[in-house]
Amino acid sequence: MTSPPAAPPRLFDRARVARNRDRAAANYPDYAFLKARVSRDIAERLEDTSHNFPHALELGAHDGQLSHLLLETGKIEQIKAADISQKMVERMQASGLTARLMDEEMLEVEPASLDLIASALSLHWVNDLPGTLIQIRKALKPDGLFLGALFGAGTLAELRACLMEAETELKGGIAPRISPLPGLQDLAALMQRAGFTLPVVDRETVTVRYASPLKLLEDLKGMGERAAFTPGTGRPLPRSVLMRTLELYLENYRDLDGKVRASFEIVHLSGWAPADSQPRPLRPGSAKASLADAVRNHGTA
Repeated sequence: MTSPPAAPPRLFDRARVARNRDRAAANYPDYAFLKARVSRDIAERLEDTSHNFPHALELGAHDGQLSHLLLETGKIEQIKAADISQKMVERMQASGLTARLMDEEMLEVEPASLDLIASALSLHWVNDLPGTLIQIRKALKPDGLFLGALFGAGTLAELRACLMEAETELKGGIAPRISPLPGLQDLAALMQRAGFTLPVVDRETVTVRYASPLKLLEDLKGMGERAAFTPGTGRPLPRSVLMRTLELYLENYRDLDGKVRASFEIVHLSGWAPADSQPRPLRPGSAKASLADAVRNHGTA
């Protein structure tokens, strides 16, 4: 008798994720430039489809700017927004959106009830991303669409390298400081595993330049993107390690004008819930002409 698969490790403290967003909510628009960029990209991708989507949901909505942009496309009749942060939900409600508390790890949605689910820069905080993607697919109606974007493995490569070097130099080892993030190939496999049809996964790297590394850390706090490891997973960052990290950042990643670079890798995901109307690959052996014939006949007409 086979044993059930082990539950995924609880790397992130979801209550702490919520607290980080609560603290960021009041001034979030001042730091939401990446959210704004990714939200515009998702809205443009929606406009490229020939479908309309009467009922939509935005997951991990923060202040709901993606929901507003999706409504402006004219392809959506009704959208609900959800976030793990009560303060963010209150911001959305104040802007006129229908918004509620919801944890992406436990979707409180009826099966096959939505035409579109969208998410911008939130799913990288989910402990069980495969499970969440499966829940999203099950919540979609047949031929429903999922459009998502999250931070990928190349995000904050400069800060990661400096932290590792500083802590190794001063403490002789490293502790978790920045969240591990999925790679492009991992996400492509997860989309297929979750049962999406016609899945597409692509990425872009956004380079942001700062007057100092401290301004980068301020932005991460303002975005609600501070570390949120479960208790016992990490340990406090010593001031000596922080100061050495900032020194190394300036030494290794400062441009000629004195500013420093920070990389953010954005991975976009899209996939459809299966439907009978969608194109399907031919069954093996069902082709009416062989590849060999096609090669032989090419150019003879």
